[in-house]
Amino acid sequence: MKHVRPSHATSPHIKTPPPPPPPTAAAEFRPSNHLQDLHRLPSIATAPSHPNDFPPLLKTCASLSLLPVGHILHQRAVVLGLTAEPYLATSLLHMYAVNGRISDAHRVFDQMPIKNVVPYSALISAYCRSANLNMAFCTYNKMLNDGIRPNSVTLLGLISGISDLYLLQSLHALVSHFGFEKDLIIMNSMMNVYSLCGRADFARMLFDSMPFKDCISWNSMIAGYSRNGEVKSSMDLIHKMRLAGFFPDQQTYGSLLSLFTNNTRCSVQLGCLIQALVITSGFVSDFHLLTSLVSLYLKFGKLDYAFKLFDLSSEKDVVLWTAMISGLAHNDRADEALLVFHKMISTGLTPLNTTIASAVSASAQLGMFRIGASIHGFIVRQKLALDTAAENSLITLYMKCSHMRQGQQLFELMQNRDLVSWNAVVSGFAHNGHLEEAFYFFIRMISVMQTPDTITIVSLLQSCASLGALHQGRSIHNFMIRHELNCSLSMETSLVDMYSKCGDIKTAQKCFNRMLEQDMVSWSVIIAGYGSHGMGDVALRMYSRFLSTEMKPNNVMFLSVLSACSHSGLVSEGLAIFNSMKEEFGIQPWIEHCGCVVDLLCRAGNVEEAFRFFRRMSLMANADVLGIILDACRASGGADLAEEVVKEMIKLKPESSGSYLQLAHNYAAMNCWDGFGQTLTRMRTLGLKKIPGWSFVEVNGSKNTFFAYDASHPQWDDILLLLKTFHYEMKDIKPFI
Repeated sequence: MKHVRPSHATSPHIKTPPPPPPPTAAAEFRPSNHLQDLHRLPSIATAPSHPNDFPPLLKTCASLSLLPVGHILHQRAVVLGLTAEPYLATSLLHMYAVNGRISDAHRVFDQMPIKNVVPYSALISAYCRSANLNMAFCTYNKMLNDGIRPNSVTLLGLISGISDLYLLQSLHALVSHFGFEKDLIIMNSMMNVYSLCGRADFARMLFDSMPFKDCISWNSMIAGYSRNGEVKSSMDLIHKMRLAGFFPDQQTYGSLLSLFTNNTRCSVQLGCLIQALVITSGFVSDFHLLTSLVSLYLKFGKLDYAFKLFDLSSEKDVVLWTAMISGLAHNDRADEALLVFHKMISTGLTPLNTTIASAVSASAQLGMFRIGASIHGFIVRQKLALDTAAENSLITLYMKCSHMRQGQQLFELMQNRDLVSWNAVVSGFAHNGHLEEAFYFFIRMISVMQTPDTITIVSLLQSCASLGALHQGRSIHNFMIRHELNCSLSMETSLVDMYSKCGDIKTAQKCFNRMLEQDMVSWSVIIAGYGSHGMGDVALRMYSRFLSTEMKPNNVMFLSVLSACSHSGLVSEGLAIFNSMKEEFGIQPWIEHCGCVVDLLCRAGNVEEAFRFFRRMSLMANADVLGIILDACRASGGADLAEEVVKEMIKLKPESSGSYLQLAHNYAAMNCWDGFGQTLTRMRTLGLKKIPGWSFVEVNGSKNTFFAYDASHPQWDDILLLLKTFHYEMKDIKPFI
């Protein structure tokens, strides 16, 4: 591209085209009455016409994008030999340029015998609109070489296509050279582009240097500050705007509301202030402002304020409905979002893609597959064309609701896939435990050069952790190293979690040590990892290191520490940590924390103390905690306590077969077969059945699934013998194991 610089040649006098003759029949066509023009164009295009009949018709074709009719008019002009007429040729060039037919516009331009600034400006603007700046500046330089001086339209066309600060500064020099500093339209446009380039300071210098300003000037500068997140500067300028005798209008308030909605530093009080100004200025009926205000309140979680404003509008457009639906879904009010969506559909409005995406996401949040599927059915019946974001929301819905095959089919039918699309299908399979399918789509994702992000990696690592798939987890880690991915904190924490849950605690510790930053979650994960490996003493040392960081533990941290104490039989340490929750850190224990203490005491053989603790803590009735005590009763032979515990469990869950089975196993362990038979008989009388449990283990990279009491495995006898050996040997070790 040639450097843009002012021409030093003296521009010749530009001859203006002669004034048009009195209007003919075609002169009645005006773009303001496009429907009338649309009906009458075909008949006029086939009739003989004067040269000045063409420009109004071509202008209408440009406004309505009627290229076929424009071609007919062009052919008619060629047949009549009128294309050399400057006014007609310029109109043809404008029609093609506005409709993006740059090659046709350039062809008309090349055939013009006489060129002035008007066709040059039209062609330059066309190139700028199509982002072909190289040709735009080449055409501009050719215009200067032809001795034609640019006008304001020329410079505006160039300014509109600029997004580079250096080129904009060059154009600024041209504006000064040709004496357009007092042209408000040009100066306002330059100010706007400076702010778009992220240089609100340059825009402000230009603003301050302007001898004359209009309301657009003030609004452009305020919009520039808003676009760059400068709250104080925006508010100060509004004050100065009022002092200068200009009153804020819809555009002013719209810029401010956009700033407040997208800036985390803004408060809801500022939003209330702007609402008051909007109301007192009489703009409350403006749809754009009302939608911006609703979005602002929803962003800050002020749903009551948002609903009040929403109800103020007697006629709601689809944008306002969409803002309300997406805002409610974002605030975890998915049920209300679906109700608002239903109301919108009942008004007969056609939803936008954003509306559909928000409603489907709300269905996925609630796990309401039938509602989400009905929305999908509505889309199909109405033959609505979906964009990528809406299609992604449907895939996420199907995957989250465990309808993976339908989600996969939607994915395969997509024309344009983005990162969110790939993440939806990869994480969908991963979270549903289908690791092989998740890896298949992950490999496909890489093969199409789509770089995975944090969501992709974390979902795969979490799936590997939950399935104990160490081999696959290592392959993901190796991929991260080979491709030098910029690891986020959540990715590094997921690596620690995966290695610790897959049995490689040493590598988990190495990954933890390499982390540049550790947060509460990463500390909780490594402590829980040591606890699950029976290394409670190391877990407590890690907890001490955590406390030295001056971070305060939360409920999840205490769960990890108490669980580690429970698995390692550290009774006194566990009780001391439990007591410190409320006494030292002011944290109210959850039922899960109390369950950890009960498990800790039961593993140490202190079953009665565990039951007393359960009573003393005045816990809300919880069958799972009682189940821990019942299992301990069976191991210690406490028949009387076991019966008391089971009675309470049955009261809590009379329909649960698990309570009866635990009692039956307890009787069997104590050789009380009458009680065993009576318990099973009562189960059958109540119609309760126990579905066999199943689990799996990864061996040499392959997953082996097995069910309770399933003797079909070819090595069943060896497995049973080994389990019995473990059982007898474990009796000789400490009771907490």
